[in-house]
Amino acid sequence: MIAFTILGEPASKANSRKFVIIAGHPASIKSDKALAYERDALRQIPASARRQLLGPLRITLRIWYASERPDLDESLILDCLQDRWGKGADGSKRVLAQAGVYRNDRQIREKHVFHAIDKVNPRTEIEIEPLE
Repeated sequence: MIAFTILGEPASKANSRKFVIIAGHPASIKSDKALAYERDALRQIPASARRQLLGPLRITLRIWYASERPDLDESLILDCLQDRWGKGADGSKRVLAQAGVYRNDRQIREKHVFHAIDKVNPRTEIEIEPLE
């Protein structure tokens, strides 16, 4: 089992999107809060947890929010835990930019997600294990 904690309050990926114009076309992007959480969360994943697990997985998330206001939404957390890809030096090829805890969040077959309040210390406690 892999277990660790990410400090901070996750943003709702669905409810906090921004609409912008890119190259003359409307687009939906993550909010500033979601981008900041993602950046901070990626820094907090321990190197020992970045095992790039394969196969079906079970995840338990205990999310402490600072208030009752945010919706319970684990999708941004799940995204942060997967492999991160970028473009190669030539701009055409996909290359692994950062190893994740698992390869892709589609591997999650069982989720246990709990909501709690901690005004002083919002955080997410994460446990991931292979399904037998």
